[in-house]
Amino acid sequence: MFTSVDDVSARLAETGYLASPAVATTVFLAARLGKPLLVEGPAGVGKTELAKAVAAVAEARLVRLQCYEGVDESRALYEWNHAKQLLRISAGRDESWDETRTDIFSEEFLLPRPLLTAIRGDEPTVLLIDETDKADVEMEGLLLEVLSDFQITVPELGTVTATRRPFVVLTSNAGRELSEALRRRCLFLHIGFPEEELERRIVRLKVPGLPEALAESVVRVVGALRAMDLRKAPSVAETVDWARTLLALGADTLDESVVRDSLGVILKHQDDIQKAAAKLDLDAL
Repeated sequence: MFTSVDDVSARLAETGYLASPAVATTVFLAARLGKPLLVEGPAGVGKTELAKAVAAVAEARLVRLQCYEGVDESRALYEWNHAKQLLRISAGRDESWDETRTDIFSEEFLLPRPLLTAIRGDEPTVLLIDETDKADVEMEGLLLEVLSDFQITVPELGTVTATRRPFVVLTSNAGRELSEALRRRCLFLHIGFPEEELERRIVRLKVPGLPEALAESVVRVVGALRAMDLRKAPSVAETVDWARTLLALGADTLDESVVRDSLGVILKHQDDIQKAAAKLDLDAL
């Protein structure tokens, strides 16, 4: 998939994803070693976008399992098309149950979900297991089984083993601690808020019409906000949204009026907005 760490950086940049050396190195190793990649960090720092970027540069199909509380095997692996099975049973009333059972538990009635879709595909695939920490602990057991051998057993059809292993990315916002067993099977990457220079490059790339001086001011102000004790620090995605907002407003500089009127773009709680309005000193930045 990649020839070197520099190749990772260059090819991801072509898709608009600017990777730090740590990100590029870990992606390269995950691809070279065939290991799942567990990416952890706060929301909005580019964890999901990394998987999308890897899929784009590899010209691979992106298969996404969005985790949430209560997601189970039928949503992650497969389920049977019960409505179609009932119609088939009704149509074959003169058949024996053995004949009917053989037919209704066949490929025609199987509804593959993300994990099975990724495992049995013979084309380049990136499997994104998004927000793993939101799933129940029981789901981790299922993931362990799948990621250990890259195979899935469908009792009625047999075992499906991957002929071409997908590139697997698991993301976590660290809402809960993932098990050590799951972590052991993965290479670990933490993506935090980027260095100021990298964030400026991201803003200039994503908002090309923004004046460079304004881009620098935006990044400095966001950095000052992250240093405050806020309920939700602004993410990189919100930095970009704010830059686009300022461009839409026709702002040339950041003054108190512009910042006060647009704080709701980067801060999502009223007490955070009040705290920022009271403590933010633009003259000191």
